[in-house]
Amino acid sequence: MNRAVKIGIAGTTTALLVLGGIGTYNLLHGLTGGSAGDRAQDAGFDPSTVSTTPPSGAEAVKLTRTFLDHWSGQNLDGAAGDTDAPDTAAQALRQYKDGLRLTKVTFGEVLAAGPSSATPGATKVTFTVTARVAGGSWSYPSAVAVRKSTNGAAAVHWNNSVLYPGLGDDQSLTAGTLPAGTSDAKVVASDGRTDLAGFDSLRDIAGTIRQNGTATGGRPGTGVAVVDGEGAGVRTLKTFKKGSAPVIRTTIDARLQTAAESAVKDPHVQGMPAGTVALDWSNGHILAVAHTGADGDIAINGIKSPGSTMKIITSAALFDRAGLTPASPAPCTPSLMANSQLFHNDPGVRPNPRSDLAQAFAVSCNTSFIKDGFHYLVHDGDASALHDEAVDVFGMGSWSIGGGVATTDPSIPTDAQGGDQAAQFIGQGRVTATPLFMASVAATVRNAGFRQPVILPGQRQESAPRPISPRTAGYLRSMMHTAATGGTAAPRLGGLAGVGAKTGTAEEGDHTNGWLTAYNAHIAVAALVEGGTSGVDSAGYVVRRLLTTG
Repeated sequence: MNRAVKIGIAGTTTALLVLGGIGTYNLLHGLTGGSAGDRAQDAGFDPSTVSTTPPSGAEAVKLTRTFLDHWSGQNLDGAAGDTDAPDTAAQALRQYKDGLRLTKVTFGEVLAAGPSSATPGATKVTFTVTARVAGGSWSYPSAVAVRKSTNGAAAVHWNNSVLYPGLGDDQSLTAGTLPAGTSDAKVVASDGRTDLAGFDSLRDIAGTIRQNGTATGGRPGTGVAVVDGEGAGVRTLKTFKKGSAPVIRTTIDARLQTAAESAVKDPHVQGMPAGTVALDWSNGHILAVAHTGADGDIAINGIKSPGSTMKIITSAALFDRAGLTPASPAPCTPSLMANSQLFHNDPGVRPNPRSDLAQAFAVSCNTSFIKDGFHYLVHDGDASALHDEAVDVFGMGSWSIGGGVATTDPSIPTDAQGGDQAAQFIGQGRVTATPLFMASVAATVRNAGFRQPVILPGQRQESAPRPISPRTAGYLRSMMHTAATGGTAAPRLGGLAGVGAKTGTAEEGDHTNGWLTAYNAHIAVAALVEGGTSGVDSAGYVVRRLLTTG
């Protein structure tokens, strides 16, 4: 019985050869179930002796048409046999068909395009592809390179770019529901809608969070995508039905962020680099981060001497560790010598030998804080008390705000020597901080407790070793309120309800930096302006904009 069938096929083949001529070979090979085989090799193509002379345009187009006719007729072995790597091509063509759930593919505009720039010694042939795949119809331009061996036989040079231009060897195509990864998650504000990538200052932060955060929600779309060897989406090539991207929700307040972006560009800042951070003082949520300048995000990484804003922590240390009160004596002298270094006050600070701590804080008298700090907080050369207060009460340390976003840690060295033992109490010497940290300092005072800043809700927050005492928090709020309403911050913040503040001007090389940190009933804010001549006349404008918005 088997023998009879074979005879029947042979007879049919003979007739077909008479009627069909040269094109009948492919039908015969298909009927006899040939493998991907070696059709190009059967025709004499030798991949080990490739000619440096490209085939003519007509030769290349003729072979390409044959290859495409086989492909469109779903004779994948036939198409693969027209290439110089038939086994690899056969597997890739089947993967193309299965991955796209292909029902029909057609080709048009088959044209010679001259020598191939990608494949030496080959002629490029371009064409268009129209494929009916799962979910819809997809069209795209493509091309092959046709080369000859030295005996004159031609073959389509195989690589995955034949399936789709630029497709890598470890990549494939899929159609239908788009795989995860083909649409990036959106990093959004606390409203769940506003894309943080739309804010100049948050573009890099959003990119970092997108890579490290956990996205939720969203609805996958349908279309055609490139996937890697593990099936993960690489990029979307065609969308049939648009989905919605999953989101990573942050603590950022879109309205306050808009105000912050504008505030750091306030005309009074005169184009100097500026950075600001706003926090919800009740829970540590970062509500806004904005900056200008070419040196990166100085709002969370601008590590600078904080100047007199450090007097908040110095005052806390004097209250907690020396038992002082706002009414304790703090004479404000024109200058003061400490550890052989001469310190002066900022211009405009009037001497007051009968000043107390509250008055010295309001006018930001350096000599008052150096005298009391050096006298009460440095013992036998040990000047670590300010560092300890910053760590124990204000949570100074290495913070993770979430999403892999890097921040620079503040520093108050425990081993301050010489003049630095005095300079630290006015935020100079080796003391450094960021607007993020100084905003947290103000938030700790207003909240009567430290809440570590975070940018992702639910992010783990470090705690301070001990809470700020109600007594110390009350003293600081009273002093900061006076500074805002009748002291150095009053020109910018006077008249605003429920505000407490501290200004700062820090010397750095041949210029000064302006600082201001403050709070109101809702938020705590800090700002730094590099090159600002004073805190109130530079950073003060930035802080005011946020306080009046938030």
